[in-house]
Amino acid sequence: MENFESESRPPVFDDDAIVSEGKTIAIIAYITIIGLLIAIILNNDKKNRFASYHIRQGLGIGLTGLVIGIIVIIPILGWLVFLVGWLLILVMWISGLLNALNGKEKPVPVLGNKYQEWFKGVG
Repeated sequence: MENFESESRPPVFDDDAIVSEGKTIAIIAYITIIGLLIAIILNNDKKNRFASYHIRQGLGIGLTGLVIGIIVIIPILGWLVFLVGWLLILVMWISGLLNALNGKEKPVPVLGNKYQEWFKGVG
């Protein structure tokens, strides 16, 4: 039973590279688009796996926000999608940031797994 429980939880990384470099870069990836660009540049040389994971999550959240921002052009329906979408973006952003702070490689709600698939070459 103990092995089953440990398999169902997302991995937590304790090694020094993740804590000192990867975690900092992962957190920066969630702080605006400029933070995302800085995180990509900082992670370019060493390719920290944990940082890359969160860079892909941050990129996905940012692009989803951009698409939702464009949808607002549509009268009435666009406004409704915009309101619900921005609430979703906020939830995904908080979730991703908390996962980075806690050293977890856990996808953000709704689209997190897709972000990893779509942006596998980024980070």
